[in-house]
Amino acid sequence: MEIAVLNIEGKETKKVKLNDEIYGIEPNDHAIYLDVKQYGANNRQGTHKAKERSEVKGSTRKIKKQKGTGTARAGDIKNPLFRGGGRIFGPRPRNYGFKLNKKVKVLARKSALSYKAQNNEITVVEDFKMDAPKTKQYLSIMNALKVADQKPLLVLSEKDNVLSLSSRNCQGHKVVSASDLCTYDILRHKSLVISESAIPVIENTLNRFKR
Repeated sequence: MEIAVLNIEGKETKKVKLNDEIYGIEPNDHAIYLDVKQYGANNRQGTHKAKERSEVKGSTRKIKKQKGTGTARAGDIKNPLFRGGGRIFGPRPRNYGFKLNKKVKVLARKSALSYKAQNNEITVVEDFKMDAPKTKQYLSIMNALKVADQKPLLVLSEKDNVLSLSSRNCQGHKVVSASDLCTYDILRHKSLVISESAIPVIENTLNRFKR
């Protein structure tokens, strides 16, 4: 498929061809689900902890005799059935991450990019640089591309700290390098803005693993 390349003023300068093996496949929703699920799981801290019976502060004295009270037998005051007692099978620190095959992750990214292409939510822009972090200048470029109000994801061929700092104060905006592009970010942002030099980087990254 062909798509227009815009300059920072929003004017078309030429056209570029996007690889149909990446932007034109039949999307696999289950692969997308697994990749996004893994992304969320890997970002969980897993530091939750509740005190169990052996960890709660309190006396171990038996609080009443075993028989003859007419109520259930009870041991110490740390019994989980009592107020202030320990918790039964409480949460413990754990790692929520899980393994996902690389081919599934690549298929998920290709599927997400194909959805963007189907919905005409991909914009290709000529490579540009900024001398210093300027939010106003960054927003003027996004306005010229008509994506400023669409929570755009700007994909560059390599990391650019100046552009990242310029977009930091814009809610919903994000700048990433092509090598760090993930399924979650593609789907989270309504508009995908790709720099011209980032297109071959994305293709080389995703074509290493054939379906």
